[in-house]
Amino acid sequence: MLDSNLFPFSNGVLCCEGVSLERLAEKYGTPLFVTSRNSLVNQYRSFEKAFALLDHLTCYSVKANFNLHIIRTLAAEGCGFDVNSGGELYRALQAGADPAKIIMAGVGKSAAEIEYAISSGILMLKTESLSELRLIDEIAGRLGVQASVGIRVNPNVTAETHPYITTGDSKEKFGIDETDLAQVFSLIGAMDHVNLTALDMHIGSQIFDTEFYHAASEKLLDVLAVARSAGFAIRYFDIGGGFPVTYDPQKPATPIGHFAEKLIPLLEKAGTTILFEPGRFIAANSTVLVTRVLYRKRNHAGKEFVIVDAGMTELIRPALYQSHHEIVAVKPHDSMMVADVVGPVCESGDFFARARTIDAVGEGELLAVLSSGAYGSVMGNNYNGRLRPAEVMVDGDDATLIRKRDTFEQLIQNEV
Repeated sequence: MLDSNLFPFSNGVLCCEGVSLERLAEKYGTPLFVTSRNSLVNQYRSFEKAFALLDHLTCYSVKANFNLHIIRTLAAEGCGFDVNSGGELYRALQAGADPAKIIMAGVGKSAAEIEYAISSGILMLKTESLSELRLIDEIAGRLGVQASVGIRVNPNVTAETHPYITTGDSKEKFGIDETDLAQVFSLIGAMDHVNLTALDMHIGSQIFDTEFYHAASEKLLDVLAVARSAGFAIRYFDIGGGFPVTYDPQKPATPIGHFAEKLIPLLEKAGTTILFEPGRFIAANSTVLVTRVLYRKRNHAGKEFVIVDAGMTELIRPALYQSHHEIVAVKPHDSMMVADVVGPVCESGDFFARARTIDAVGEGELLAVLSSGAYGSVMGNNYNGRLRPAEVMVDGDDATLIRKRDTFEQLIQNEV
């Protein structure tokens, strides 16, 4: 959930740090993403504190929220970055990230993306297939360099999370199956332009139970022993991300300290630098989506609808993952109601909540959809010809526009 110290109610109005969301909506319009800079910093620092006893590098997963100001904020803290495409790498570099602290994942990297990553001098490419290894070797040879690579191992651990964000079992597309590793090691041993420096895994997102990480890490430690016996000097041991955050107060996330207590004794056995890839953990609760009520209506069965100006084009998680986001009135009411909070997009799946008890807001009032910092704006789109919203970052009493709202002209600027 949001930190109430960073998203307090002041004089009856919800604020981000020292700035009223009502005032921001008046200035920048709605829908509007509002981010607390200090929330980002605090979450990053809490992660660092939890794992301080380990030799490690935390690589923020850029896919969670790749706004340049988010990346800059974390880069200033010394954070590394995990990117999944040439576009994310470009964003990270443009934001001032140190390429020596960037790792690149992705099950389907193109030749152009691989060349861009190698030429940029990033820490390593995480490879997910034999074919990709061969391509990396070919490109590195043409460039006259050795490419540092990590193998993403599929540990075949099925975590208890939504099936769309499970990534570590054998039914999914990610990684190289543990049964194929002997062939992988043999192939790399015969390559002239690939240097195996890391082993990697990622079992999914919103993993509440520490046991899944423990089981997968034990499997990866077994792979590490095999890799070392084959003569590879493994410098990095990457256990991915997926650490949970609280969206629904009825389902509180496991504290990050509990993960650290469970994992540190195990990960110390690796004798390497440990890599982590938190994204959601850092970004999710840093941001709210402010939206204005356009209409209220009731159908013949007495069902209430609150129609707002944000929708699945701004925050698709409820439609895509059936995800829960708390919704509060920017100016709370004494009375409550049960309603569907829905958007203006022409899809039945365009909703933020079904039969939810919320403040009895009227037309023209503001709602805040909480915990919208991860996989909100980055998954936004222009379906129905909608304009992607503005984004603002607040630091104390200062608010900065970090993304302008789309214009109609931008909707067609690339069409020739």
